[in-house]
Amino acid sequence: MKRILNFEKPITLRSSQHRRRRLRPQLPLGLVLLGVALGGAGYWGFGAGLFEGNVTAQSDGKAFPRCGHGPRINCVIDGDTFYFEGDKVRISSIDAPEISSPQCSREAKLGEQATQRLQEILNAGSFTLVRTEDRDRDKYGRQLRDVMRDGKSIGDQLVEEGLAHPWRGFKRSWCR
Repeated sequence: MKRILNFEKPITLRSSQHRRRRLRPQLPLGLVLLGVALGGAGYWGFGAGLFEGNVTAQSDGKAFPRCGHGPRINCVIDGDTFYFEGDKVRISSIDAPEISSPQCSREAKLGEQATQRLQEILNAGSFTLVRTEDRDRDKYGRQLRDVMRDGKSIGDQLVEEGLAHPWRGFKRSWCR
């Protein structure tokens, strides 16, 4: 049986000039070519079934009311979290003010505005959920997704409107 990787002591060869050269373990050419082909398929978006693509879901203009009592299928929780087809989704690129436990009256007011604005935006038409993080879910089990419409980030739109901060790995205060 042919060895694929040689982990034994390196073999040294002497040339006529007495230089030493190490022989390195080598992968079979077929395995290398397969890796290149699969990597290219993932990079260019081909190979459905081999890789989970970045696009995870597309809406078709469903209605998004505010979440209340009862089943949560398509509804808005707050300025950065909503339910889509029964899955809880957290917009990964932003942090919106809290409405459930605001730290001050300014945060409560901005949180309500951000929630209403996200609801308006989601109800304005189709959007696409895109997985961009290394992690699929956060510590609360929410899907981490960027929400896109016509190639533009809805999270970036909320930041531009002053209703969210860019997510930097920690929460910033809204009470200044």
